[in-house]
Amino acid sequence: MNLALMPRRLPRPSDVTRLRASDLAGAALVTASALLDLLTEEELSALLAVWAGVGCPLLLTLSVVGRVELTPEEPLDRRIAAAFDAHQRRTTGRGRLLGPDAVAAAVAELERLGAGVLVRPSPWRLDAAEAGLAAQWLTGWVAAACERSPDLAPEAGAYARRRLAQAAAGTLTVMVDHADLLAWWPDQSSENRGESA
Repeated sequence: MNLALMPRRLPRPSDVTRLRASDLAGAALVTASALLDLLTEEELSALLAVWAGVGCPLLLTLSVVGRVELTPEEPLDRRIAAAFDAHQRRTTGRGRLLGPDAVAAAVAELERLGAGVLVRPSPWRLDAAEAGLAAQWLTGWVAAACERSPDLAPEAGAYARRRLAQAAAGTLTVMVDHADLLAWWPDQSSENRGESA
């Protein structure tokens, strides 16, 4: 996992799981996209502790939350979605990935650290205007599901061909739900002013 760090200097690639407070010195905002679901619980806790130590706002966008809707619906949709979610929660050499549980885990940890947290839905909506992107997403979605649950493979080939034909014809609509998370740290000086007034 790479992160481009840009606090008033040239970007440089770095492993986000090795982030230190000194890497963020002087940052007014920390932001990342499509990151949370790729982390383990330990990695998430360590990163949030670093950000809390820096004390600047945090914006984490486009984290998957495990909800997918395809229109028109097919019976295999739910099985593919469940297998994909299981794939996202798989165990790697780094540990078990949080996948669609990441936003809830981040909110709980941020609140434990004393941060204010705001979460809003940020769904992808793919229709005829994004048929190419829908086809690419669908291909990867089905492949990941079959990797996790090989028993889906006999049905998944015909399913994918039908869905790709629908995307090409402009008759497939896909909604892939994501969430955006904003966190901020209490301003101790304004709290102190309020208490003394």
